[in-house]
Amino acid sequence: QVQLVESGGGSVQAGGSLRLSCEVSRSVNINYCMSWFRQETGKKREGVAAIGTGGGSTFYADSVKGRFTISYDNAKNSVYLQMDTLKPEDTAMYYCAAKVAHDCWPTSWSLGVNYWGQGTQVTVSS
Repeated sequence: QVQLVESGGGSVQAGGSLRLSCEVSRSVNINYCMSWFRQETGKKREGVAAIGTGGGSTFYADSVKGRFTISYDNAKNSVYLQMDTLKPEDTAMYYCAAKVAHDCWPTSWSLGVNYWGQGTQVTVSS
């Protein structure tokens, strides 16, 4: 069983930065593809970024490339999403997610999630 607890959401003006954190309660003998998703009200949940705890591969949605950075701290069992140059269209509920896998893969990192966090709201004003 994996538990994911997000923190770090909030309100910021366009151009600002936020850092989301996700504390992961997991078995150290199992690797995961850790990811961040977001969902705007009334829209489909979309993958934002992913990182593999085993292989370290990272992937990003085109809409956030160059602005967002995902990282994983094995010692703290935490995954982070550094969000810079935020835009109003980044406003959404952000979810931490985990999939049992050695690494993340380019065509499937946003599919087959096994565990979800409760979400943290990010609001970017213009």
